[in-house]
Amino acid sequence: MAGEARARYRRILKFAAWHLLMTWWFELFLPRVGLRKLTERNRPQRMRRFARRFHGLAVELGGLMIKVGQFMSSRLDVLPPEITAELEGLQDEVPPVPFPAIRALAEAELGAPLESVFASIEEVPIAAASLGQAHRAKLLPGIAEDTGLSSVVFKVQRPGIDTIVDVDLAALRRVGGWLSRIRIVSNRADVPALIKEFAHTSLEEIDYLNEAANSERFAADFVDDHRVTVPGVVWERTTRRVLTLEDVTAIKITDAGSLRMAGIDPASVAPVFASVMFDQLFTKGFFHADPHPGNIFVTPDSTSVERPWKLTFIDFGMMGEVPAKTRSGLRKLLIAAASRDGKGLVAAISDVGVLMPSADTAELERAMTQLFSRFGGMGFAELREVDPREFRDFGAEFGTVIRSLPFQLPENFLLIIRAMSLTSGVCSSLDARFNLWDSVEPYAAQLLRDERGNLVSDIAGQAFDAAAVALRLPKRLDGLVTRFEDGTLQVSNRRLERQMSRLIVLVRRAVAAVIFAALLVAGSVVRSDDLVLGNVVMIASALPLLYGLWPGRGTQ
Repeated sequence: MAGEARARYRRILKFAAWHLLMTWWFELFLPRVGLRKLTERNRPQRMRRFARRFHGLAVELGGLMIKVGQFMSSRLDVLPPEITAELEGLQDEVPPVPFPAIRALAEAELGAPLESVFASIEEVPIAAASLGQAHRAKLLPGIAEDTGLSSVVFKVQRPGIDTIVDVDLAALRRVGGWLSRIRIVSNRADVPALIKEFAHTSLEEIDYLNEAANSERFAADFVDDHRVTVPGVVWERTTRRVLTLEDVTAIKITDAGSLRMAGIDPASVAPVFASVMFDQLFTKGFFHADPHPGNIFVTPDSTSVERPWKLTFIDFGMMGEVPAKTRSGLRKLLIAAASRDGKGLVAAISDVGVLMPSADTAELERAMTQLFSRFGGMGFAELREVDPREFRDFGAEFGTVIRSLPFQLPENFLLIIRAMSLTSGVCSSLDARFNLWDSVEPYAAQLLRDERGNLVSDIAGQAFDAAAVALRLPKRLDGLVTRFEDGTLQVSNRRLERQMSRLIVLVRRAVAAVIFAALLVAGSVVRSDDLVLGNVVMIASALPLLYGLWPGRGTQ
């Protein structure tokens, strides 16, 4: 195995070294000798050729190389479209592991022969991937009675995958070190940070205890939501390398024929799926980052009258988490997108932390405004009628603007983009006329109402803070004058005393004006939902106004 690991390590480094040499030759050396136009003319073909060769290497080696390709395909902020487009369709195209090897690993993990653990197990896998594969099984009667489950899916890691992951990560770190020394690369991306980010995600994905915990957390988020169901975890048959879950196999979400045979209109599934994904991303902050059709089932539910089916999510190895601050920025982004506000969208992107402070956003704002002006609100059916040349021209211009800006998307933001992209694709396959805007707009309207409530709270908090400052500041200024008078340096200048008195008046007026404006704005916002409360708040704004004006009459 050690020899195989060394050979794998050298194979990856050899591939990377050769293509780095080619990059140096075409991107650095030839332009310096006056052949820049030649390199620019041939760049798209070189990028596509590299991507095709990497695709072949990934399929041959398996392991993390396939994950690297999938990861690269999502880095629209770093890599040119010739690479991301070629790698976009890269899947876990690997043959299954023979069952005897799976049996040996599973028995070592569970500490018992499979016959004493399961009543039966199917040797032909129902799914095989680069990191593991899954088999159907039946629980023994005792365990079945305790868990309330009978049919399960038995998921086992590929033998030796830990070593393969370690070798692949070691090779990637070495390549990352090389790339960080190349200026044209280091100016666009922090490669070691990207590899660290990728390593963290990969190590989490091969820890089945982490996946099981993710599954239960996701289930808890939707415990009272009748639209969603999640497979139960059989913890007695689960370890870091073995995962046993309730078999929830049902109708694949994009299998329109089977949905219709079950009496389910595919078009009715799309908006529900979109709404569930929006809830994960913008409300709960914990979301399924890989909602491709193979991970979502539609399960008929005869007990429900309102909706006789549920959405069943599986495979929680790749999950994303959105911190509260980022979630607030994403809400603003969604609201701006729903209102077709290009400038607001760029501002929201900046708030999320995607754009660096030095970024000149004028061109991006212009591009976003043009995007909304031309394509905003169109469904996929309408977009198909647009001249492809118009898409190409706009895409080329928009891509140039994006790649010229100093930004690098954080991992969770990329996972959000991935999740939304997959959501959009699934919904359009369910209903060719499906318009994502129709689902975004009511959700954005609700978020806007929520944000308005937060705005009122913020204004009220700021008003109270300002009031506290207004009450404390004159006393503090008086104390400051007293300390000057009692110190070694005696201050008895009448002019200074008059200036200090005027300063106190000005401070009172300024603070009163802030409180007045805050209460007036808060009242106008509240008034649209609660007329009485809004009027009370607006009337109350007169008090700080009078407070600010009164002392000035006798102090000048």
